[in-house]
Amino acid sequence: MAVSREIFATWRAPRTVMRRQLAGGQREERALVYLMAACLMIFVSTLPGLARDAYLDPSVPLEARIGGALVAWMFLAPLIFYVLAAVGHLLARLFGGRGTWFGARLALFWTLLAVSPLWLLQGLVAGLIGPGAALALVSSVLAVAFLAIWLLSLAEAEEFGLRQEPGKTPR
Repeated sequence: MAVSREIFATWRAPRTVMRRQLAGGQREERALVYLMAACLMIFVSTLPGLARDAYLDPSVPLEARIGGALVAWMFLAPLIFYVLAAVGHLLARLFGGRGTWFGARLALFWTLLAVSPLWLLQGLVAGLIGPGAALALVSSVLAVAFLAIWLLSLAEAEEFGLRQEPGKTPR
């Protein structure tokens, strides 16, 4: 199924989509592409806010702000997300999860990509409207959606390991 259709389907049934993603096999390159695409979308979503900030405070040029955001989202954030996926997997194991490290990574990386349209909306609100009630509302919806989709996807990934290899404990 097309990635855009899978993203929209994730908002309706995240566990079903994660089950399909996991059934596609353990392909690390696919997970990495999801992560990098999500980071690129998040970086793009910061541009309107950066432009607004540069206009309001010209002491730091827009180019410097964009360069910093690019380094942060395309080089540092992926490393942080790998650590976050590992922590999520370890916490899931404490609660009886039997999935794989790959499943935990895929759950987080797919969630980031799935909520990227809402992240783009947040960026537009930050750039066009600025701080206030509208930005707080969109940011809150983004946070709740991210947590809900990630937790449901992680739960599916941890259960998927049980269904795939009932007599064997995955790595």
